[in-house]
Amino acid sequence: MDSIKEKYDVVVIGGGPSGMMAAGRAAELGARVMLLEKNETLGKKLLITGKGRCNITQAEFDDREMVKKFGARGKFLFSSLAAFGPEEVIRFFEDRKVETKIERGGRVFPVSDKAYDVLQVMKRYLEKNKVEVRYGAEIQGFELGEASSEKRIKSVRLKGENVKGDKFILCTGGKSYPATGSTGDGYRWAEDCGHTIANLAPALVPIKIKEAWIKEAQGLSLKNIEIKLFQNGKKQDSRFGEMLFTHFGLSGPIVLDISKKIGELMEKDEVQISLDLKPALSHEQLDERIKRDFKENINKDFINYLPELLPQKMVTAILHLSGIPERNKINFVTKEQRKFLVNLLKDLRLTVEGTTGYNQAIVTSGGVNLREVDSKTMRSRLVGNLFFAGEILDLDGPTGGYNLQVCWSTGYAAGTHAAK
Repeated sequence: MDSIKEKYDVVVIGGGPSGMMAAGRAAELGARVMLLEKNETLGKKLLITGKGRCNITQAEFDDREMVKKFGARGKFLFSSLAAFGPEEVIRFFEDRKVETKIERGGRVFPVSDKAYDVLQVMKRYLEKNKVEVRYGAEIQGFELGEASSEKRIKSVRLKGENVKGDKFILCTGGKSYPATGSTGDGYRWAEDCGHTIANLAPALVPIKIKEAWIKEAQGLSLKNIEIKLFQNGKKQDSRFGEMLFTHFGLSGPIVLDISKKIGELMEKDEVQISLDLKPALSHEQLDERIKRDFKENINKDFINYLPELLPQKMVTAILHLSGIPERNKINFVTKEQRKFLVNLLKDLRLTVEGTTGYNQAIVTSGGVNLREVDSKTMRSRLVGNLFFAGEILDLDGPTGGYNLQVCWSTGYAAGTHAAK
């Protein structure tokens, strides 16, 4: 096998957001950098984030609040956020002529609403700092060696050649959206180096629902509703916010955020979802409201009243589930039927069939065990010249720019310290 004669100071594997940031930062500090990308272009997944608008980061400027969003493992991020947090990310892009805006929920987007503009900034960052990019790189793994008692990487094995380096940064992402190149190869290479991989699962992923009526509501977005998870009659978790009905089930911010918990619960037993369509009202308040409505519409057919209470796309489903004949006059709806309707609206039960898997997952839960990585430098504790950044690490947060912020922060940290 031939080796590329030149030896690089830093070799970065993976041209996603963390890889581009790591490569650009290392080169900015004077390192000679090679970036290896399996696709024919950089940032393929970046272009589809935020539905093509690119939710660059989250406007949460208190690091303590930011790390809470990542659960027990969030404290790993303190050092990298302190060095390159949301404020620094926003400044990074605005200094390079991409103006940003903050939308509902603290989501930060480019004013242009174009992920393409974000990608162009990163490409120019690489070009300005003379990063060499190898496209279509068929990476097969690392060639390992020993330096005294320390395990080290000598080169990256490509098809037909090796790329030598002094330091190596693994930024291959997870297994989500495999069509973009995220096929989980990096986990195998990390394991070859002795690292352990925490349980992998799709996260921030849509949910498949058993009930057939879901298809009738396809495309309907509901704001300010509550979703609860139940297993064996016990409430397990809940979220409040916006949700979307799809042809196969549920999606939208609160569903994506709770999907990881659903996946964990389904390994044990069946999971039921409860939708509270009127969370601002108690059972009693909703009952009083419907009683008032009924008094004002005593001669109206029940089916013609429901659109006053519900979005049109849910009328047929609720009508059938309520058991009240559609041509029943409101005046003939019994107290028991009315109470049953109230319960339906406050506790609409759905049966979870599963998630849509990695193909539609925004991120991967699990990854390289954080105990094996230095949180300040992103350097491996097992291999002297290996660094990690981005989704390959065992970190995943909610929707809203949190996960992309991890890519920028850890990429910046890895690039900074690999260049030393």
